[in-house]
Amino acid sequence: MSFSPAADGAGRYAPSPSGDLHLGNLRTALLAWLFARSSGRRFMMRIEDLDRARDAGNAESQLADLASIGLDWDGDLVWQTERGSAYEAAIEQLRERDLVYECTCTRRDILAAPTAPHAPPGAYPGTCRDRSDAERAAARATIHPRLPALRLRAPRELTRMEFQDRLLGTVCGDIDDFVLRRGDGTVAYNLAVVVDDAAMRVDQVVRGDDLASSTPRQILLHQLLGLLKPEYAHVPLVLGPTGARLAKRDGAVTLRQLQDQGANPEQVLTLLARSLNLAGPEETVSATQLLARFDADLLPKTPWTWNGIATASMHE
Repeated sequence: MSFSPAADGAGRYAPSPSGDLHLGNLRTALLAWLFARSSGRRFMMRIEDLDRARDAGNAESQLADLASIGLDWDGDLVWQTERGSAYEAAIEQLRERDLVYECTCTRRDILAAPTAPHAPPGAYPGTCRDRSDAERAAARATIHPRLPALRLRAPRELTRMEFQDRLLGTVCGDIDDFVLRRGDGTVAYNLAVVVDDAAMRVDQVVRGDDLASSTPRQILLHQLLGLLKPEYAHVPLVLGPTGARLAKRDGAVTLRQLQDQGANPEQVLTLLARSLNLAGPEETVSATQLLARFDADLLPKTPWTWNGIATASMHE
């Protein structure tokens, strides 16, 4: 399944509505928009609201922040909570090929179980993989009324996979019998993004490089479901002053907080552009100007550290 990116392909940004977007989120969204628009792709927006425990109802404010820095998108918003039937259809397609099995293991069970030789720490040891129907029924009874999780029966010989990333080069990640649907009924991230990206005709995925290691699992699902495998560009994260990934505890890190300090959206966009080598120290830029000068080969390959000191440069 292939097609011309300029005619049919798309990039996307897919925030979780768990809070206001911080500078790291805005920077990744900007890059996803620049990658898509500069290559003639459509740019789509998806709200990843499957995990209702983390849903703080911030989708509308997130979209407003993205629009205020000059990002636009095509078509209707996609809400994951409205796509349950598509996920179940994918699970059923895998089940028909005996690629799905029930798992009643807890995290403690998995950590306590002996792992296969050369398996990475935390890899699922296959405890429930080859149970008989009677054994599965007995295990299900022990956790009632909780439901068993559903896992993918991955090929035994496939424990690692490489892929080519636009920014990172060759990336290798581990593969085990990963979860497709949790015991509480929530579809797992790896399955949902594969099904959604295919439905949205996304053939370019730009996201934070903390997600690169899970990409081989998604590529395996693309293969098993016969879906388009996108090209990937995993971008460096924004770090806080301690060197950890930027978080709300690091002070004024959201657009709204920076506006309270006197910065306007264009100044915040310019700050992000400077961190990406797309703007000089003396200029203020718009998203349209950045699109005209965007060159992925010039992007920094290392994280950007935000320590608050750079705030002063927004007022020059």
